Amino acid sequence: MKKILNIEKQRLSAYCKQYNKYMWRISALAILLGTMGSCKKDLLDISSNTQVPEDKMWTTDNYTDLGVNGVYQALRFGYATGGTNNRELYQYDRLSNTLIPRGGDPLLNASTNTSNSLFADVWRELYESVHRANDAIYGLTNISPSAPEKKARLLAEVKFLRAFYYYRLNQLYRGVPLYDTPINYNEATKPRNTEKEVWDFILKDLTESIAEANLPAKLPAGSKDFGRITKSAAYALRGKVYMYLQDWDKAIADFQAVKDAGHQLFPDYKALFTATNEKSDEMIFSIQNIALDNFGSTTQFSFGSRSAFGSNWNTYMVSPDFVDLYENKDGSKFSWDDVIPGYNAMAPDKREIYFIRNNVQQVAEANKKPSKYTDLIDPKRGLDFKLYLPNGNEERLKKAYDNRDPRLSANVILPYSTFVGTNLGADQTFTSRWPHIEEFNNVFDLRTDDQPRFFYIPRKFVYEGGKPSIPSRVAGDIDYPVIRYADVLLLWAEALNEKGQEAAAVAKVNEVRTRAGVGLLNSSAVTTVKDKADLTSRIRNERRRELFGEGVIYFDELRWKSLKDQVFSGNAGNKQPWGGIVDRYTYLGDQLLVWPIPELERQRNPSLTQNTGWNN
Repeated sequence: MKKILNIEKQRLSAYCKQYNKYMWRISALAILLGTMGSCKKDLLDISSNTQVPEDKMWTTDNYTDLGVNGVYQALRFGYATGGTNNRELYQYDRLSNTLIPRGGDPLLNASTNTSNSLFADVWRELYESVHRANDAIYGLTNISPSAPEKKARLLAEVKFLRAFYYYRLNQLYRGVPLYDTPINYNEATKPRNTEKEVWDFILKDLTESIAEANLPAKLPAGSKDFGRITKSAAYALRGKVYMYLQDWDKAIADFQAVKDAGHQLFPDYKALFTATNEKSDEMIFSIQNIALDNFGSTTQFSFGSRSAFGSNWNTYMVSPDFVDLYENKDGSKFSWDDVIPGYNAMAPDKREIYFIRNNVQQVAEANKKPSKYTDLIDPKRGLDFKLYLPNGNEERLKKAYDNRDPRLSANVILPYSTFVGTNLGADQTFTSRWPHIEEFNNVFDLRTDDQPRFFYIPRKFVYEGGKPSIPSRVAGDIDYPVIRYADVLLLWAEALNEKGQEAAAVAKVNEVRTRAGVGLLNSSAVTTVKDKADLTSRIRNERRRELFGEGVIYFDELRWKSLKDQVFSGNAGNKQPWGGIVDRYTYLGDQLLVWPIPELERQRNPSLTQNTGWNN
């Protein structure tokens, strides 16, 4: 049988030392499911320090736990602690209209092809995850001596995980080979199954998980076992599959089952995404993180600024188009012309004048940074300083962000807003200003990793303060939400709307908007839904605003076939807040809605056919 789990002795020792503090956390490479007995010394004394011997795998209760843990650990494939590799779930949203990547992306600038390593790496990692699940199903069924009730529960968990890995494969490649038994590498030679056949396979796994009596319906908020699979997670994922199949009635029934299990919205949107509240009843399925290098989240590194703990890289910024999508607090659409008359008609580069800090010349000269001012007034920049208010430019701009949907300021560090970061290891309140002049000497400008430019940057999933409870910028302890109840509610609304049940759909959307603190649909003239198409647009925008940074929206755009209109239309690109293009996007074609079968895989397995529109 395949060797499915490497055990790193040093990391396991570190985990065991922290076990009492963190209890069961599935993100660690060698997390041991079950009781404290899993961290016994004898586990470190097996004949190989790096892997469980093939002839012993699944032969004890502890090895059974380890084997199942290997299937969970595959959720972390694609994590990178020394930079970014663009394969973590949240990183996919760089391909949506929410995040923008620094330096562009081959899928956005029409420079990709079937040999792109991204396509091959994702294929390889997800199939490695599938094969781990297949090995576990075989081991649990045929070898493990664990108690029957335990094996039944673990089998249900593994079937969910196999379904999840195939779900992601089918989201991207739309029809992949199905393997349901352990195989060797050179035996992976099947042709592709159809997209529908893969969905049906996933549904079978999830239905069997749901039917397992030993799988709990839901774990109570704060449970030490939080992160393990439950029936509610299986119902939620099955409902998502039914959305792809447009089987609205079955999707609605599954989402109702999630609610019946006891899931509900957490009352505070911003506070939800913290280690304190990561085990609330809103979380249905999440990837567990602990504050230990190689075991934690990397969002701090990719989202955080140089002024945040860890001195981070700002690998992903926030799209100005997405920021403008956040409504006013009363539910009316935001328009720049309401704040600065004539703004929308201006050339995007000229609007920069409104983003310049107060008294920029005096501040630059006082801090011996005159170039920061002279760069701005360079004739080549073409800014009209008659529009500049030396003593009120910041205040005028800030009105554009006042009285907006509160989720905007929870998710994004806005111009002239503050952020509590670190200055020489101590807490310091910084302000996001343009141009950046000085982060010391009582000026305390927020410093990004791209000082020559100005961007909206994420606030969500970024730790504040100079000494948060994490050891490094790639060891965040905030669990990563994969499915949460707000996601389910908005999918539920989408399904109801497709069935023509507008009032019921509006009610689901309004649950999310009530928690957000923004005007409810149908509560005023500006929030009144006109028809089914209008509600469809409102639901989709609600998902974009609500699920920012959670690795959901890109897959939504693929499912809705809205990628071209949402990401590539008009003045599309990596943009500064005023709309000035840094890297322009170019639409390669509708083939972007389905990823290509990697060329490397087709060379290895000639029976794999290519998706339409993709040439070598």
